[in-house]
Amino acid sequence: MKLSKVLIGVAGAIAILTAAGYWYVFILGAPQLDSDPPQQQITTGLKFQLETFNSQAMGTQRQYGVILPPDYHKNLLKRYPVIFLLHGGHDDARAYVDKYRVLKVLHELYRDHKLPPSIVITPDGNDQRGSSPIIDPDYYDGPNGKVGTLIGSELVQVVKSRYRTLENPKFWALGGLSSGGWGAFNIGLRYLKNFNILFSHSGYFTDNSGPQNSPQQIVQQLPVQDRQQLRVYLDAGESDSNLLASTRKFHETLDKLGIENVFYAFPGGHGLSGPDVGWNYFHKHLKDSLSYVGKQFKE
Repeated sequence: MKLSKVLIGVAGAIAILTAAGYWYVFILGAPQLDSDPPQQQITTGLKFQLETFNSQAMGTQRQYGVILPPDYHKNLLKRYPVIFLLHGGHDDARAYVDKYRVLKVLHELYRDHKLPPSIVITPDGNDQRGSSPIIDPDYYDGPNGKVGTLIGSELVQVVKSRYRTLENPKFWALGGLSSGGWGAFNIGLRYLKNFNILFSHSGYFTDNSGPQNSPQQIVQQLPVQDRQQLRVYLDAGESDSNLLASTRKFHETLDKLGIENVFYAFPGGHGLSGPDVGWNYFHKHLKDSLSYVGKQFKE
């Protein structure tokens, strides 16, 4: 009798924990737990705007976010570099503003002259399955939609038609965090006529969908001329052991191919709590990647 009560109690506790876990992950989207996430936005003068366009690649209306440079409406003849930022799993076009505080990062980089004023685009990279905390977006053309074409070609043309952009691909950068880092390279290496600068934060470089979607394989097939145009920034968290190993291996491949790149291993990585973890990690090291992008724009 006592054993039955114990088993019932254990089963009840498991059910409660399971329900709580489901609520936290699937309903709330696994938000940051620590008490010191990236600081709230200061007054930057920068504005984030959600926009839509009709996508032929995906057969539906799609969203993207845009952050225009502070002087965009003052000098109507000036054209600007462009930066695409790809989100990771269970994120969307708002993630860089709501979670990673990119407005604060941009404000500080502009103030310190580490990044020329740029048009920043945050695509919704989710495929036809939508956003889920247990799957990564398919950043390629596959059974769940043509996300590669959506971002690498279609959205590029939309941005060029709507904003005053510089045309040369050396003034276009594509980067992301986690699966967005993988997506940036999986898409960017196919569209070097649109993007010459690629970057990844704790991403990966092989994918279980096959070698056709693995930057580690794609980059080795590039013509020498394309390799010479490419500029790459890589970082990975030391606690993300698998992602760190994948990033380091990709860095070594780039070195062998003579492709200009930088690679850093920083404390922390993915997670839910800590000054170098989760949202804090990506907020902090966006300054590093975008400073690198700014250096390439200036050169």
